[in-house]
Parts: sequence; structure tokens; C-alpha cells
Amino acid sequence: MPAGQPFTQLCQTLARPRYFGRVDLHMHTTFSDGTYTPAEVVDLAKRSGLSAIAVTDHDTLAGIAPTQQAAGAALEVISGVEITAEYRSRELHLLGYFFDPTNFSLGAALERLRAERAGRFQGMLERLAGLGIHFEERVLAGLRKETSLGRRHLAEMLVQAKKAATVREAFQRWLGDNGQANVPKVRLPVADAIALVRGAGGIAAWAHPNYHCEKEALLELKRLGLGAIEAEYPSFAAGRIGELRRLARDVGLAITGGSDCHGPDEPRRAIGSRSISHDELLQLRALI
Repeated sequence: MPAGQPFTQLCQTLARPRYFGRVDLHMHTTFSDGTYTPAEVVDLAKRSGLSAIAVTDHDTLAGIAPTQQAAGAALEVISGVEITAEYRSRELHLLGYFFDPTNFSLGAALERLRAERAGRFQGMLERLAGLGIHFEERVLAGLRKETSLGRRHLAEMLVQAKKAATVREAFQRWLGDNGQANVPKVRLPVADAIALVRGAGGIAAWAHPNYHCEKEALLELKRLGLGAIEAEYPSFAAGRIGELRRLARDVGLAITGGSDCHGPDEPRRAIGSRSISHDELLQLRALI
């Protein structure tokens, strides 16, 4: 029977994986605060039936090429990043997609943020030492120089040192925003972050927007060049997802979404647990 006949098309559709066409555009690797290597990310993405992913490590692009290499032609790996930014004196995480990873201005800005992260990490180590918590040299030596350091690394070290039972407890006791060992984070003005992503040929999206994400704020950010908001996210209830989708439609922004996977310790954030459709990916790509 010819390939274009309805029965043949039906058979092809039924033979596809259950989640054919799903896209997860938010996950982290060992190049920032994830525990999966790029190869492991690709393997899990394929097992989940995803057709495309974006590695969005914090303030670094180092995981993109290894993930693309591991994926080959079996899975589309979109260039991605999660930039530490600030909007109206609050922290805002900006997702960048489809940009040129070799862009000099974007790379230089992220390098500065990573240097600030390293300084912050050292400051938190010193604060923990002042509280009587010390780490063995071999533990510190195990941190790769190319890793974009953050509080989660320290939280995992505290768990390994048996100073906390879980990563969550480590944040609650020591590393939360009001924790004794926390050091304030250096953040890039959101206008600058958006301009860098767009200057590299990419699309900027607001990651896991909080309840300050209102129409007025979205209109202002859209004027700055924001192209999308993350509506599909593990901690969002159905009502919040619907609200964000309506806001995006009213303002004229695209939709993105993903698992924000950092590793196996949070099942609700497993790779592929949250996603957007292939059609929504096409709408996002059309903004390039």
C-alpha cells in the first residue's frame, strides 16, 4: 500500500513511541549542578521518547557540545543556557535557546558570572568553616575546574559529610537565602542578559516564572526582547500552567517548558516529566 494512504499513516502513528514529539527544554548536566553526564542525559531522553532537548546549565555552555556529540542524529539537542539575572531587584533566571554557542560576547559574560560563582563558593566554604564545618581536600579536589559552581554542590558535599540528611535539609539549615553560610549571588541585569542571548541569534525565555510574572511585567520584558515564558514546570499546578499560557497568549509570547532535571534524587523532575509539544517547539523556533 502506498506510504501516503490513511491506513499506512495510522500504522506509522501507532508504531511511534507514546510520547512522540515531546520536547524537554530545561535540564542540567555535570557541567553545572546536575549529576547526569551529557551521555546519561541523552540516554534518558531517548528512553523517555523525547524528540528534542535543550541542556540549560547555569551560566555555562560547556555541556552543549558533549550532549550533541552523544546524541548524534538520534535526538535534536538545542543550544541552551540558564543565566542568573535580576529584574526589579529580584532574581530572575533567563533561559536562552537556539543561540550561537561560539558567540564571543555571550561567552565572555558567562565567564564573568562563573568567576563570581567560584568566588561565592569560596566565601560559603569560609562561612561553613566558621561554623565548624570543614571538608577534606580530596572532596574539594574532586570539583572540576570547568564546572559552574553553585549552592547545590555544597549541599551535596554537606550530605556526603553527614552534616545534613538531604540536599533539602542542607539548604534549610545552612544554604538557603537566609542561611548562615549563604553568600549573595551576583546577577546580570535582565536587559543585558536578554540582549546577549538575542545578540547571539537566540531566543530568551523567563524560567519558572514566579507570581510576580504579571501582564505588566511581561509587556516590559517583551519590549526588552523576551520571546517566551516557561509555562510547563514540575512545581506548577494545572491552574498555574493555564494562567501562564493565557498570559503568554495575551501578550504574544511563545511557550517553553521542561523538567529542570538535576539528577535522580527528585523523581518529579525526571527527564521528560514535563515537556512541550513539537508544534510548540516550532512556534518557539519561528522567533529566531
